[in-house]
Amino acid sequence: MAPKTARVSRNPDLIRGVGKYSRSKMYHKRGLWAIKAKNGGVFPRHDAKPKPEAPAEKPPKFYPADDVKKPLVNKRKAKPTKLRASITPGTVLIILTGRFKGKRVVFLKQLPSGLLLVTGPFKVNGVPLRRVNQSYVIATSTKVDITGVNVEKFDDKYFSKEVQKKKKKGEGEFFEAEKEEKSALPQDKKDDQKTVDSALLKSIEAVSDLKTYLAARFSLKAGMKPHELVF
Repeated sequence: MAPKTARVSRNPDLIRGVGKYSRSKMYHKRGLWAIKAKNGGVFPRHDAKPKPEAPAEKPPKFYPADDVKKPLVNKRKAKPTKLRASITPGTVLIILTGRFKGKRVVFLKQLPSGLLLVTGPFKVNGVPLRRVNQSYVIATSTKVDITGVNVEKFDDKYFSKEVQKKKKKGEGEFFEAEKEEKSALPQDKKDDQKTVDSALLKSIEAVSDLKTYLAARFSLKAGMKPHELVF
């Protein structure tokens, strides 16, 4: 690394506070006369640069002792769930998981969330109107005519549950066993189930053995190979 050279002044001091050259001599020596002549006898003026705006909040002087977790920004764009080609309105599906595993249901329509709206009907096999993920169903080749069934009012909001506030327990109730009270199904939802089932049963009863087929639970028996089955 080269050593730093000392800065030499154009007008060295003879004594402290007194320069070697006069003010007019330095005017010509620095070439200020040429700059002034080039700009029409006036020294050029440069506009002051705008000062950067001060931040609204000053950053803290110290880092926090504990790590503060920040939620990650979800940059993924929501895409509508694509319905399988084998699932069309009226197709009989077999549920593979959950409370109604092995039950056969009738597919009515796909909801905005991508879930499938299905029903047993309830009078046939006990499966009410409910939402099912298409990943957990098998589509069969059997179809039911649902032209007379009106399902326009059913959406994801229809199946949302009301959040109930938890009551504080007293000292006497702390050691007692909790008894969960099942909330009764609203009457309007019962009426909706009856309306859908009555229109669907007309189409089911018009086909021989279809009601018995829907009522039977699907299960694999010894010697059956799932990959060779045709539904």
